[in-house]
This record gives sequence, C-alpha cells and structure tokens, in this order.
Amino acid sequence: MSIHVKNNIHWVGQRDWEVRDFHGTEYKTLKGTSYNSYLIREGKNVLIDTVDHKFSYDFVLQLEQEINLNDIDLIVINHAEEDHAGALSLLMSKIPNTPIYCTENAIDSITGHHHHPEWNFNVVKTGDSIDIGNGKSLVFIETPMLHWPDSMMTYMTEDAVLFSNDAFGQHYCDERLFNDEVEYTELMEQCLRYYANILTPFSPLVTAKIHEVLGFNLPVDMVATSHGVIWRDNPTQIIEKYLEWADEYKEDKITIFYDSMSNNTRMMADGIAQGITEVDPNVAVKIFNVSRHDKNEILTNVFGSKGILVGSSTMNNVMMPKIAGMLEEITGLRFKGKKAGAFGSYGWNGGAVDRIHARLTDAGFFTTIGMKTKWRPDGKALEECREHGRQIAREWALQPITETPESVSHVKASAAPEVSLAQPMAQSMAQSTAQPATPSSHSPASTTQDRASAGNKQKQLCTVCQWVYDPEQGEPNQDVAPGTAWADVPDYFLCPDCGIGKEVFEPIA
Repeated sequence: MSIHVKNNIHWVGQRDWEVRDFHGTEYKTLKGTSYNSYLIREGKNVLIDTVDHKFSYDFVLQLEQEINLNDIDLIVINHAEEDHAGALSLLMSKIPNTPIYCTENAIDSITGHHHHPEWNFNVVKTGDSIDIGNGKSLVFIETPMLHWPDSMMTYMTEDAVLFSNDAFGQHYCDERLFNDEVEYTELMEQCLRYYANILTPFSPLVTAKIHEVLGFNLPVDMVATSHGVIWRDNPTQIIEKYLEWADEYKEDKITIFYDSMSNNTRMMADGIAQGITEVDPNVAVKIFNVSRHDKNEILTNVFGSKGILVGSSTMNNVMMPKIAGMLEEITGLRFKGKKAGAFGSYGWNGGAVDRIHARLTDAGFFTTIGMKTKWRPDGKALEECREHGRQIAREWALQPITETPESVSHVKASAAPEVSLAQPMAQSMAQSTAQPATPSSHSPASTTQDRASAGNKQKQLCTVCQWVYDPEQGEPNQDVAPGTAWADVPDYFLCPDCGIGKEVFEPIA
C-alpha cells in the first residue's frame, strides 16, 4: 500500500510493529519503527531507498503494484545500511541495469552487503543534481558520519522536500505518517531518544551540516525521514531542535543510575536524591537501576542532564558489570559539558567507586569527589548520603539557590563530614582525582596562554573516528610536515580515516 506524500511523491515503505532491537541489541525500539521508501513519478521515475532486508519480498511485491519495475529510471540510496538498502538484491535481480545514485563510500558498503560490484553505480557529491523532468531536480548533499561515512540527503526542488535520511527521524511506528497526525509529546520523546542514543557523538557535525544546508537558502516545506513520521507541519521545528540538542544540551536535571548486590547502594542513591531535592526542589532527579531499566531511557536522561551520579557495589574489587557496560556506552557517546560523581557500598574493599570516578573523568565529565559506605548504611550513614546530595545540589546548581530553613537546619544538625564514611578515599581523591584530570580541558584556572601552548604540543583526537593527529609525526599524505603544530595545520585538512575536517578534532593529553 502506498501513501500520498506530496504531488507526485508516494511513500512505498514498510511499517515494522514488532521490531524491538536495532543495531544488534544496541537500541530498544519500544515503539517499533518504519522503513521509509519514496517513489517519485515525474518525467523520470525515481525510487529513494528501499526497506530492511527482512521485508524484501513484501516490498518488491507492493512496489510492482504501484509501477512496472522496468519503468523505474533510477534508484537513490541515501544510506547503505540494511534497514535502508536491504531490499536491493531482490529488486536489482528484476531490474539489474537500473542506475544507482549514491556516495562513493556507499558503493563499498552496498557491495560488501550484497556482493554485486557490477551494478550500475553513479557517484554523487554535494551540489550534484539530476533533472527528473517537469522543471524539477534532485540535489544531493553529503552528510558523512550522520551517522555513517556513506550518508547523504536528497533535496527535491519545486516541491521543496528534503529526504533527510536518518537525521530528524525516530524509531516510531504509527499507522499515521505525518507529524501533525500523531501525539506531539510522544513524538518528541522518540526524537530525543533517537538523537541521544544515535547522533550525540556527531553533534559537532550536526551543527556544521545543518548550517551548510541552510546556507543553500533552499525552502523546506517537508522533511521526509528514513524512519518514523514525515515532518509536514512546521517542518523546520525539528531542525531547530537538532541545533539545540547539538549544543551541549542540558536541563536542570540530575540522573542517578546504579547497580546493587544487596540494596546497600540503592539505599545510598535514595539518600543522595533526598538531599539534592531538599536543597534544590526545582531540580528533576531521575533514579535508575541498570539491571531493571531500559538502558536507552537511561542514556536519554543522561543526555538531558546537567550531571550524573553513578553507583555500584564493589565486586572482586571492581564495579558491577552492567555499570561497566553503561560507562563504556557513555564514553562512546561523548557527552559534553556535564558533571559527574561516583558512589557505592563495599564490604572488604571499595575499588568500584575509584574505578567509576576514573572512568567518568576519562570520558570527559567534570568529576566531583566520590562517596563510599561500608556495608549497609545505618541512620548516620544515610544522613551523610543526604548531606552529600545537598552539597551536589549546591555545586551543580544552574542558578543561585535560596535554601529553605528546613534544608539549612538539616545541615547544622548533621555536622557530618561530607564523605566521612570514605574519609581515606576522600582525602586521596581530593588530592588527586577529585580535581579534573587535564587542566587544559577541565580546569577553569588554566590561562589562555597555557591552553594555547598546550594546544600546539598536544595530540588532537578526531571525535568521530578516534584517529589521532600527532604534531611530531604530522600527516605527510596531506603535506603536513612532522613538527607542525595543530594551529598551523591547513584548514582544508581532512581526517585520513573518516574524511571529516578540523572542526571535529579536540586536544588530548
């Protein structure tokens, strides 16, 4: 079944109500998803993308009911992942000579998945266009690493439709196709979840690419995504949201997540949360047990938080495995401008808190001193947890806090050291890891001159693919001589691995 989109554009995709795992088990699609394919009938007949490979037969069968397959003049593949181009093998077996328009990187991916290097590939770059008749053209815009190296968008002139690929989409399945037909709050929740879990690492590229597209001064009357609903009512609202989310987004919220062997760490989480809200009742505090909650919901809340607190019992002198897994995912998502702290209970030793603290620091968070409690917290220990929460509320406040008499009286009554149950650890961390790990990126005391000097000597990390520029080695393949400081590297420099420019590089120690 096709759905009319606009003028001579029809949706010929596939809804997937049952899917619950995406990218392996990386993303839980609790609302299902859709695979959006579009058929354009102008002077030329154009198919934009296909569907996931498991729906290949259904897709081709329904497409044959819409059009004689031999009448398809060209196929545009905006993205080569199997959920976009999965039906190509079956489709091309019926129309093997049909031209496929895609980026150069997409050819490698399509060939790797389908093993047909003989297909009629046509490479396009940003600004290339194809006349499809009736005074209309398709204009191509490369969007590498949003979120694969092969990605691109396609813009249709006159109708002013942007086929946006994964950008601006959602894993969200509904019988209705357009944004003005579905429940707004639920839609935006799915958009935020999608951005936080998939596109966060590429936020610098999101900002740069959106400004590049807007710089073309092309009208956008509709944003036709690859997943979820199509934006036809005020379509630029989602573009504006992406710009907001890409700019170190944070709300007045603190997310606490933990894993606990005997509920001791859970008791600490509750106490810390109580202390936070006593001092700052306006801050939203979200608490999650990583063994019980959807990890993508946790990561979405981390994305929207000004700070996070991570707790774990100590097991074999290390953190609980599920906490370690969450911290690995958080490191990969490369959140910016957020604060963090560690806490946890222990019996014989307390290595988990130390390891969490170090991992958070390495991941780029502004870390505060951690807190340990030995065995099950008693009344005194819980009060110290609450006091720790009160101090967190003060330190992390986005606006000056006017404390209530009740919260002040709590502080005077307790008279407890901030982390008295972990005093040996607290003292050592206060002298070492409690302070930011690298002065150039974490310490406000660093001077501009210090940062500039360090920047000339420091290696630079590509935040997209993790390639490292070493000034001592330079990059001979781009005529950057050994000993060239990063500030002197030409602006046209591209990362050798992912092909992205200097704007995505950051200094590393």
